[in-house]
Amino acid sequence: MSDEACTIITVDGDEVARCRSADTGRAHNHQPRLAIVHEAVVPWTEVIAQQHVETGARRSVHEKFIEWTGQRMVVLGRYDPGMIIERHAHRSDHLIYVLEGELACGEYPCPRGTLIVLEEGAVFGPLIADATEGCLLFETWLDDPTPVSVDKPGYNQLLADNKHVRLPNPPFTPPPHARGKFGSGDRFS
Repeated sequence: MSDEACTIITVDGDEVARCRSADTGRAHNHQPRLAIVHEAVVPWTEVIAQQHVETGARRSVHEKFIEWTGQRMVVLGRYDPGMIIERHAHRSDHLIYVLEGELACGEYPCPRGTLIVLEEGAVFGPLIADATEGCLLFETWLDDPTPVSVDKPGYNQLLADNKHVRLPNPPFTPPPHARGKFGSGDRFS
């Protein structure tokens, strides 16, 4: 079954089996995957950092890169309390589901159980995590997840008004299973 149409089954990134693929009547990947990933085996990666000027507290966004291919990216995102992300868009559709805590999306409160659908090119934010508990998000992007900044001066003013300083992006190495492109520039808004 090596080159014929088949489903490739992986568990935590390792191929464990192959089986026949279904004919869906549409063109699709010749060898589609059934990928099973156990969140517990995926490490948290700090991707954005800020510091509160008065307290010295570091606030970060940490992500678990559960799936990263040329077709999609899926992450769990943990935003520390009070974390601020600039208004931005993405180069592909982006879905966010709030699992825990609350996220403000501009003037719109998004408590646990909220789905945010951001179509390619649509702008949202700023995103501000709840000041006491932060939030935990399930996020997906199609193909290119690169953010597109739309108001860097406004973001810098918002950080200053809230006594936050944006720290340099933490060192970042894509996970071994990452197979997609990620664009260039400020990789996380």
